[in-house]
Amino acid sequence: MKKQLMACAVILATTCGIHAQNDTNSCQIESHDLLRLGVDVRVDYQHLWQDHHTSDPNTGFEGKYFMFRADGEILPGLTYSWRQRLNKNHDDSSFFDATDWMYINYSTGRFEIAGGKQVACIGGWEYDRHPADLYSTSLFWQNIPCFQLGASVGYHVTKSDLLTAQVTQSLFHTSANRNMYTYNLMWTGSHGPFSTLWSANMIEYLPGRYISYLSLGNRLELGKVTVELDLMNRAASGQTFLFKDCSVMGEAAWCPDTRWRLHGKVTYDVNRAGNNADYTVLPGTELTMAGGGVEFYPFIKKRGAVRLHANCYYSWGRNANSADLMQHNSVMLSAGVRCHIDLLSFKHNR
Repeated sequence: MKKQLMACAVILATTCGIHAQNDTNSCQIESHDLLRLGVDVRVDYQHLWQDHHTSDPNTGFEGKYFMFRADGEILPGLTYSWRQRLNKNHDDSSFFDATDWMYINYSTGRFEIAGGKQVACIGGWEYDRHPADLYSTSLFWQNIPCFQLGASVGYHVTKSDLLTAQVTQSLFHTSANRNMYTYNLMWTGSHGPFSTLWSANMIEYLPGRYISYLSLGNRLELGKVTVELDLMNRAASGQTFLFKDCSVMGEAAWCPDTRWRLHGKVTYDVNRAGNNADYTVLPGTELTMAGGGVEFYPFIKKRGAVRLHANCYYSWGRNANSADLMQHNSVMLSAGVRCHIDLLSFKHNR
């Protein structure tokens, strides 16, 4: 079965294209620099109440993100991208555990080929967004190990449509068994105000056993208002496919001018599948979260350099995973600052 799936993936790879998401794993080189290096830092004060009681371990100042990213063009058409987190634990004594991605990409005509550590091609705008731009998320997002070693081959069907086929190490592999794989097929589309991030995925969660994802990420831009709606269904063999195990994430944002962004968000995660195939949203879970916040950018000429933000979210229902922050009757209040610094760039001597 595994050999047949890998053969199918190779066939798909000859006709499909590389995933090029907005923030999470985009490696588009905007110039022909040999190297561009930047640092991203976000620090928050957060207060978590669970069932009307302060959660002391999860209340106080916290360094959320400290990462650097390097991009560049080695030769015409041959680019690379590397993002490393400096505040992430290493498992199995591997430096790669703190590496979000590190890969090279070769573009030729409509085709692109990439290999290395990549973001697994799963649809949805919440999944796609830079983590420093997220304040409270679905249970799926919190528990999906999305960065894996693999390869992808791409085809630009049109200027607005990109198909992606990808094979990676299984998202749920363990140190005891790395011989498991994930197979992804994704469509990224942009047609006027409507954009898509849709995917179909097969993930080996145990040797020879697979869970399937169908993820439909939809985005509509109407002037100063942006609406995003992600619909994800998960199903394993022998399971009723639709709605037993799924997540819905919706967000509406309004930017009255270049300094301000206000948003509201709702997520819903449920798992009534009756099996243990889903490692992201555990069986017996049905949790809803709602809230919103505001962002302020004080420097118009360098808008992304500094951002101030404040948010409040409330969750209710049942979460079978006690390790997640958001449980029944939980309130998360946070405020903080994000700084992006462009450190240096080197150009080719041509």
